[in-house]
Amino acid sequence: VGLRNLDLIMGCERRVVYDFVNVIHQEATLKQSLIRDKRHDNLYVLAASQTRDKEALTQDGVGRVLDELKTDGFDYIVCDSPAGIEKGAFLAMYFADRALVVVNPEVSSVRDSDRILGLLSSKTRHAESGKGGVPAHLLLTRYNPERVGSGQMLSIGDVEEVLGLPVLGVIPEHDSVLSASNQGVPVILERLPKPARLTSMPSRGCSARSARCASPRRRRKACSSACSGAEAMGILDFLKARPKNTANIAKERLRIIVSQERSSRGSPDYLPLLRTELLAVIRKYVHVELDAINIQVERDGEHEVLELSVALPEHKPGATT
Repeated sequence: VGLRNLDLIMGCERRVVYDFVNVIHQEATLKQSLIRDKRHDNLYVLAASQTRDKEALTQDGVGRVLDELKTDGFDYIVCDSPAGIEKGAFLAMYFADRALVVVNPEVSSVRDSDRILGLLSSKTRHAESGKGGVPAHLLLTRYNPERVGSGQMLSIGDVEEVLGLPVLGVIPEHDSVLSASNQGVPVILERLPKPARLTSMPSRGCSARSARCASPRRRRKACSSACSGAEAMGILDFLKARPKNTANIAKERLRIIVSQERSSRGSPDYLPLLRTELLAVIRKYVHVELDAINIQVERDGEHEVLELSVALPEHKPGATT
């Protein structure tokens, strides 16, 4: 709200008369504000406001508009959430039945996505009603197989491992995406080279409840003269010329960052795993149940103290332990 751009991507910026905020404040009807796409009769756009800010949104108003859209027979309502954690983003996720978290394969984006996933599990109507967190999926964008292959970018597996969710779809970094955006044409409607066509997979996969899609492959480069033996190369020269694997560094940083930030929002995620591992060790000597192991974390300023207690069974005289 205040910085809309979906109308530009969809090529309908000149047709916007009324917007989302006008409908919320009942300054216009929903039918007056909806813009039908010229290419697909069953696709409509409800533009955000370019002149109001997020304070113009109300939870009751957003809920009322969504209910009206459902009553009008729309099968899918996609809320394009703004970046960051503020009122607009909170309202977009609050009413969600499913969430598609868009993430770039870089440290800052993965970290932000983990924070959003935490909010989806606790700050939504779905969670407040006791149904648990909103089912979430990952959409990986600006993916470059060449950089992944050279160890300069996080791979699909790296992102899945850190965030703990499978990737629903992959959108490669491609010049056609920028070209389509400049023309106001959705990239999935363009006649694009094969790598860029992967953009259409997430929508089909989401409708079919599929959890995976094919990932773009890295192009093989021709072997150099040094590799073919035409020119000798020493082992030190090879190691010096080899690029540093910054993706592994990013992955390790993310593991630490995500673990620390998750623990500050509640019970640390590593405690259940630690209890299971301790149970396996203790059972080598005495049989105990998992409930007999109690682990607590207390924070004292910048330090964390791990307190462990194990309730061992009483030893009966003559019994073999």
